[in-house]
Amino acid sequence: MTDFPALQSEFLQQPAAERLEPGRLAQHPPRILLLYGSLRERSFSRLLTEEAARILRALGCETRIFDPRGLPQPDGAPADHPKVQELRALSLWSEGQVWCSPERHGAITGIMKSQIDWIPLEMGSVRPTQGRTLAVMQVSGGSQSFNAVNAMRLLGRWMRMITIPNQSSVAMAWKEFGDDDRMKPSAYYDRVVDVMEELVKFTLLTRDRADYLVDRYSERKAAGRVSPVEPLVAQAMRP
Repeated sequence: MTDFPALQSEFLQQPAAERLEPGRLAQHPPRILLLYGSLRERSFSRLLTEEAARILRALGCETRIFDPRGLPQPDGAPADHPKVQELRALSLWSEGQVWCSPERHGAITGIMKSQIDWIPLEMGSVRPTQGRTLAVMQVSGGSQSFNAVNAMRLLGRWMRMITIPNQSSVAMAWKEFGDDDRMKPSAYYDRVVDVMEELVKFTLLTRDRADYLVDRYSERKAAGRVSPVEPLVAQAMRP
């Protein structure tokens, strides 16, 4: 744990699948995709994302960070553009995601929104976001605000994701990182650890159940997919 100067490792507890469901064996490491919303050379949303990825790996996760450089504007290129394909493949690979955006003009950045807009609700019969867990974070140049995380919560709900209750909003982010680009010890850092722990727990809790949790009557009806269990209405009408 020597690579975590802001972390007091004796208080970090790796989430355990068997504690969420007694008798359940741990499977592969949770797969987490992280997106950030700035192209600046020294991007604080990227630095916060990298810090979150380090914490997630310490918690036993496999992480991938998508680099948004070169991603075209939505509908500004065909869907087979290499960066679009890379982003969509990572979303399909993931079981959970972290979205981290700067707050610009009281909202998320266009860079952040473009990434989300390139991920469709469905691709044929495959849904790249539905049922996946989501944690949201933001960085601000000034006082603490929650406009960006609130906007991403709306988007997460629209993308049919399981957005965890906790969130991180880092005010005056330029003060929170040292010359080595690592986050300094602070209450903000502690909150990031809290959020990542919660994301891992929710991911472990739901990953084998996501398909069932988001299975909908309207979609079964549209697909003509009959329930394998006797319908409740039929049970109720039995003499």
